[in-house]
Amino acid sequence: MLKKYLGSFFFVLIILIPVIIAVDISEKIDKFLRHTDLTIGSIITDYYVNFIINIGNMILPLALFISVLFFTSKLAGNTEIIAINNAKISFTRFLKPYFIGATIVTLLALGLNHFIVPNSSKIFTEFSNTYIKNKRVNLKQVNNVNLQLSENEYIFIRSFGMERNNGSDFSYERYEGNMLKERLLADRVIYRENDSTYRLNNFYKRKLHEDGDVLEYGRRMDTIFNFEPSDLLYVESLAKEMQTPMLLEYIAKSKSRGRGNLNSYLVELHKRTSLPLASYILTLIAVTLGAVKRRGGIGINLTIGVSLMFVYVFMLKIVEVLGASADASPLFLVWFPNMIFGALAIYLYINARK
Repeated sequence: MLKKYLGSFFFVLIILIPVIIAVDISEKIDKFLRHTDLTIGSIITDYYVNFIINIGNMILPLALFISVLFFTSKLAGNTEIIAINNAKISFTRFLKPYFIGATIVTLLALGLNHFIVPNSSKIFTEFSNTYIKNKRVNLKQVNNVNLQLSENEYIFIRSFGMERNNGSDFSYERYEGNMLKERLLADRVIYRENDSTYRLNNFYKRKLHEDGDVLEYGRRMDTIFNFEPSDLLYVESLAKEMQTPMLLEYIAKSKSRGRGNLNSYLVELHKRTSLPLASYILTLIAVTLGAVKRRGGIGINLTIGVSLMFVYVFMLKIVEVLGASADASPLFLVWFPNMIFGALAIYLYINARK
């Protein structure tokens, strides 16, 4: 049973992926031909290898669901499930090989989502932005950046160039409670990589004390701040390109820096676990639907199953958008489709046991 489960699953993947690739080639061929510097080798290695990894990961739940539903419906159509019942084998025991298979698929999906797909997405996105969308994400310049360095320290930079490591209109403020204790302004700020210091040009420094303020002016000052130029970057698409340990580190660091809305990063983080674990839910739904022999045969079961999958995928897309909004709870919304379909799976399982 387990061998048939996994065989059906990989067979559906092998059938679906070439079809999707063929459709994608027909849509993208003219865009590939516009770029004379593109070779067939780079299209295959940089685009389609990573396309297969990304699209394969996306359709894993669909492939799993269809394969289990088709395989189980075929068993029911051949009255094999009736024979299993007559042999006094419980429905729970009947499910055992299915859940072993679901565990294998889940572990595979977890590895893909947390470690392999992010690296693949980075290459795939860069290729797509350069040759297909003709749009590059600007990682060389950031503007109007507010950053919290510690509980009481804040900086603001009007503009900062990542290539030359320098920026304009720099401001540093230090507080004690709600009271401003120090302000440092500079026309230019330059990050010096050799000693990790910052050089401030045309600076103005003011320290506030109870007995009077201390003012300092100067053309140049070298000092140290608790941030690096990379901390100034905030690009939502980068979440998909970070392996989970790096993503967790970035989220923790961004929270300590006082970043505003990190929900798009949190949605990506939680989605990497929720989608693979949905394998158990989808397997249970597919088995309980397929185990019932209907008058319309396998076709009716597939129609019901595919309709449910469309609803599931639609919910995933909706909660992904809603979860990225500032007032949302990413953890709850990302897991919400699994909660709904988990309840449906339990209901179908209880009925199937009867």
